[in-house]
Amino acid sequence: MRTIVPIKQVPDMSQVKFKADKRIVDRSSANAEINPFDLYALEAAVQIKEKLGGTITAISMGPGRAETALRDALARGADRAVLLEDRTLAGADTLATSYTLASAIKKLGEFDLIICGEKTVDGDTGQVGPELAEHLGIPHVAYVSRLAEVGERLVAVCDMEAELYTVESGLPVLITVTKDANTPRLPTFRDKVNARKARVEIWSAEELSTVADPDRFGVRGSPTRVHKVMIPIEEGRKGKVFRNTVDKATDEIADAIVNLLGGKSNIGDE
Repeated sequence: MRTIVPIKQVPDMSQVKFKADKRIVDRSSANAEINPFDLYALEAAVQIKEKLGGTITAISMGPGRAETALRDALARGADRAVLLEDRTLAGADTLATSYTLASAIKKLGEFDLIICGEKTVDGDTGQVGPELAEHLGIPHVAYVSRLAEVGERLVAVCDMEAELYTVESGLPVLITVTKDANTPRLPTFRDKVNARKARVEIWSAEELSTVADPDRFGVRGSPTRVHKVMIPIEEGRKGKVFRNTVDKATDEIADAIVNLLGGKSNIGDE
């Protein structure tokens, strides 16, 4: 089974800051890590390899520091790692990102299965996986919470919130998995040491030119524009101490509840 797992290095969203004036995320303001949802995709690929054999190729698009995320993927069971690094790839929206990844996968050659995380924590769109499948002209199955069968065909259970659907597909196919698909295992110390010594292939935009249109990379290939970034103000919980009589306090509490609901209470006037 030849499996490809696209991964993304993302900032720790509990620490990251935003540059509202430039309408971008300041990725240097927080520690970087593999997108948590991609860990479920990688674990699913490892479980399939353990059962059926085959290879796992992890692929990512990003700056040079994203190499650490790919080494983490190697430590977790990937056999090969490819980083798409080029300034012309920067500023890509989901359409340009998925097109670039699809171009790299075409360059890699034949494959049976692509497993993506459901979404990324920094974008939260869930669009790259399905768009990637469309660029490659293959079927895709989204929100997979369980793989019932993988072999000559794929049978997956999809969690669509209100209902569970069982979907069958031939290969090749792309799936996006949810956090219910498995429990990602931690790499051992030996795995981490071996991953540090492993080779991460670096591909530039020029190396994709034989299978892609460079005008569809990065900002040039991105029709999406961010108009404005607004950072909500977080207010802590507020409390109030009632020092009046029980009846008076009851009236004030009732008025407060009604005001929160957008109405007006006249309990105290009765």
